[in-house]
Amino acid sequence: MTTTLLEKEKQTTHFSFTGKGSDYFAIEIVNFLLTVVTLGLYYPWAKAKSLQYLYRKTELAGTPFVFHGTGKEMFIGFIKGVGIFIVLYGMLFFGLLTETPFIMVLSYFAFLVAFLVLVPVALHGMMRYRTSRTSWRGIHMGYRGELSDMITTYLVGFFLTIFTLGVYGSWFVVKLRKQMIDNVRFGNVSLRYVGDGADLFLINLKGYFFSIFTLGIYFFWYVKNVLHFYVNNIVVLQEDGTYSRLQCQVSGWDMLKLTVGNIFIIVFTLGLGIPLTTTRTMSLIMNNTVMSGDFDADALVQTEEAYDSAVYESMTDMMDIGVV
Repeated sequence: MTTTLLEKEKQTTHFSFTGKGSDYFAIEIVNFLLTVVTLGLYYPWAKAKSLQYLYRKTELAGTPFVFHGTGKEMFIGFIKGVGIFIVLYGMLFFGLLTETPFIMVLSYFAFLVAFLVLVPVALHGMMRYRTSRTSWRGIHMGYRGELSDMITTYLVGFFLTIFTLGVYGSWFVVKLRKQMIDNVRFGNVSLRYVGDGADLFLINLKGYFFSIFTLGIYFFWYVKNVLHFYVNNIVVLQEDGTYSRLQCQVSGWDMLKLTVGNIFIIVFTLGLGIPLTTTRTMSLIMNNTVMSGDFDADALVQTEEAYDSAVYESMTDMMDIGVV
């Protein structure tokens, strides 16, 4: 019998996370010790091992994702990233050590501008590297965004957020997510982000005031609403015009239990339990996320080229930037 369109829309493809806190702890404790012993030089290999574990324990329709990045690639990127920061801070300190006020002000201004531009450059590079090094069923992802578009989106959003005293922040976040997600390819499948800044603004406004009025109790439902907004507005488009949409089913109670549990774990283990909190968080989100629609895994075809420069993958860590 032919499947109707309505029936297709009800089909769901499940995500899952099968990692265990004990296994991840074993990886992280070795990573920590080797990083300390090598005075930080082992960090790129440590990050690669962590990502490789988290990816292969994340599954879609029972098939794990694979992270192909290596410690060597990340180490080369790490060294280049350190070099860029040395140049930036060297320029700043040189200007500050001079006795000429004009040069001091000029060097400080140049440092701020360079650092501000470096953020979207790092995000762009990280997206290119991370997606190129991710595969599922042998099909690699890719990122086709233009660097100029990323810089423009970031700088315009940054200054508008400042000029509007933070009000534009919700639209800034959405535009940045659209810039990043709309340019992701999964073989011959493309992604779209359909969220609206006004909706996120209302979620943030409601979350702020309700959290105050409820003495913080509503905060967990606020976090749940933001998570749903980020996930549920991602659409997966296939070449034949069919589409699927991600749906997160985490509840406010789930977020409350997760957060309280994670706090107790971190406090009572003096921070040693952080790997456990990571796997608990991944399990909650991934095990409660599905792709609803008409996703056809058998129609995936490899289309993306390899990209092995991990310079900005490392620099996003140095600047404490995550994927928005």
